[in-house]
Amino acid sequence: MKVSEIRYERIGIDEICDSMERITAKVKEAAAPGVIIGAREEYVALLKRFLTASQLSYARYTQNTADEFYRREKDYYDEITPRFQSLQRDYACAMLESRFRGELEKELNPLLFALYEAQKKSVSPAVISDMIEENRLVTEYSKLMAQMTFDFNGMKLPLPLLRKYMQDDSRRTRRDAYEALGEKLFEESGKLDSIFSGLVRVRDGMAKKMGYRSFTELGYYRMNRISYDENMVRAFRDGVARGIVPAVKRLKGRIAASMGIEKFMLYDNDVNIPGGNPKPVRDKDGIFREAQEMYRDMSAETAKFIDMMTGAEAFDVESRENKWGGGYCVCFPDYGQPFILANFNGTADDVNVMTHEAGHALADYLIAGTRFAYDLPYGAETAEVHSMSMEFFAWKYMERFFGENAAKYKFCHLADALSFIPYGCAVDEFQHIIYAEPELTPKQRKDAWNALEKKYRPYLSTQGMGYLSEGTRWQYQMHIYELPFYYIDYCLALTAALQFLGESQRDHAGAFAKYLKLVKRGGEERFPVLLAQAGLKSPFAEGALEKLAADAEEHIRRIS
Repeated sequence: MKVSEIRYERIGIDEICDSMERITAKVKEAAAPGVIIGAREEYVALLKRFLTASQLSYARYTQNTADEFYRREKDYYDEITPRFQSLQRDYACAMLESRFRGELEKELNPLLFALYEAQKKSVSPAVISDMIEENRLVTEYSKLMAQMTFDFNGMKLPLPLLRKYMQDDSRRTRRDAYEALGEKLFEESGKLDSIFSGLVRVRDGMAKKMGYRSFTELGYYRMNRISYDENMVRAFRDGVARGIVPAVKRLKGRIAASMGIEKFMLYDNDVNIPGGNPKPVRDKDGIFREAQEMYRDMSAETAKFIDMMTGAEAFDVESRENKWGGGYCVCFPDYGQPFILANFNGTADDVNVMTHEAGHALADYLIAGTRFAYDLPYGAETAEVHSMSMEFFAWKYMERFFGENAAKYKFCHLADALSFIPYGCAVDEFQHIIYAEPELTPKQRKDAWNALEKKYRPYLSTQGMGYLSEGTRWQYQMHIYELPFYYIDYCLALTAALQFLGESQRDHAGAFAKYLKLVKRGGEERFPVLLAQAGLKSPFAEGALEKLAADAEEHIRRIS
């Protein structure tokens, strides 16, 4: 079945409430563990139905944010999801309090009960109205960004298409594109500040109602963090500042020298080689053809996967007005069908979609029929290992997409990956600052961002760039508004992906087999255990980041 042919059917809140109350009662009243196992299966079936309906409506809304029907459906799920989450909490508490818990942990998975503990702490009936308001504000921001167009060289462009010119080989063009970005953000600054202030206020309020010192504590529970905590993340950021920032500063100095740039500006940061980053030598259809052949060659599993995806037309990659400006992969569980949305713009990012987002989709495909795919999902950091590692496993095939410029692509890709880690840490630390001090004014938030830029990206300047020089780069980083505390997961995942890169250069088939084994485990092990089973070093291990930086620098020297 093609994705466009999947029938959307709203799942009613009354049905959800009745079903969840019945399932939870079965758990509480069970006279034997088998009854609870059966109740869990009912819960998983309901969860799959809910995810299918909500994620299908979301996908169709993001394909056209001006579609009134799916906008209303998006509003509906914004309103009922907190109620469903509260009912899920009741179910989790019943499982945790069951007199058969010991037997259930053996029959199921102890991690499932660690996840129940997080769910118990992540929501409360007292904050349902606040959660609904939070969802409303997130949707307001998403819609604002999706419908925002930028005046550039006589054209009105959505952000994904403007980004193409941010990577142009002409420094003047890049600067003009960033100026267009800054001018529009300044025009919408009142709304951007107001929405974010509202989000901080409502999130802090929820945390305080639930007895937490700040939203940070609540935010970690909402992310289902069961493998690492705030202190470990802080230590990771400190390690990045010590071990990776100096390496990136050296790399950017080398790039600036090669391009004849004396003062490295924000608008120089997206280009890594003189003449501009390499662009695909294939159009959209050519990229899809080559990607299909690439995955057919990788393994039997990936061959079946890509044929399924293309047959189902499970991609929407053309940029257009009113389309959501980011990229993602979602899955419709009742059909075992992943779906990828992106915005092609003629840059290397188009190829990265076919590796990064396809890595997510492959994971959804491989675990769709497993026992714990939906009520014990993998963490965000594990999900990004799936996607970012696939980007590097695809290096073997880059001549298909970039021709004689494949080596240049690899240099740019690796340079961007290493450079991303400090940026991701800046995003993460910014959010920790914001929620530790929720009373900060819009100007103080921007000042905090500029200070973090100096800490994590000391080679980069925004001087003379108008609104962007005020510390506003974060306002178009959608995760900060929409998915608080997610962003560090990209950084953690990159440490694993870069290790897979090294292994794949020595033994591609052997490394890919380890990768597939990791993917198929889903969320059934803690993150450090998954890495260890794949022969990878934890990003929290002593000296791991210094070694990572040294290995990356050596690899960059070999391919440049």
